[in-house]
Amino acid sequence: MSIGQQLKQARIEAQMTQEQVAEKIFVSRQSISNWENEKNYPDIMSVIHLSDLYEISLDQLLKGSDSYMKHLNESTNIVKSNQKLFVLIVATLFTMIATLLLTQWFPEKVTLIVVFTLSTILAGILYRQIIRRF
Repeated sequence: MSIGQQLKQARIEAQMTQEQVAEKIFVSRQSISNWENEKNYPDIMSVIHLSDLYEISLDQLLKGSDSYMKHLNESTNIVKSNQKLFVLIVATLFTMIATLLLTQWFPEKVTLIVVFTLSTILAGILYRQIIRRF
């Protein structure tokens, strides 16, 4: 059974509405709905609060859902995350250097616009990845 189905079933068995659950664990009702409909997954702290609220073990809640276990593995795998960040940094640097080398064949104004635009986009992507880690 998926984690969404487990959460919905546990909520119904506890005779609570999504709104009531949301108030007790300090999230929005939409978050509860999204988790139950598997549009996204709860963070680990929310899972712990839900486990306490519904009085079901974390083991039962987490291990019963292969998709959530995969999500946890991917979101908590530091080595894999560091590798992705390293590849992104190298790709950004390579692209910026290649752009600078290729711009010698473009007129000066076009060169400035291309380099600035590409650098801004790549820096934004890189900063977003770094910020997501914190």
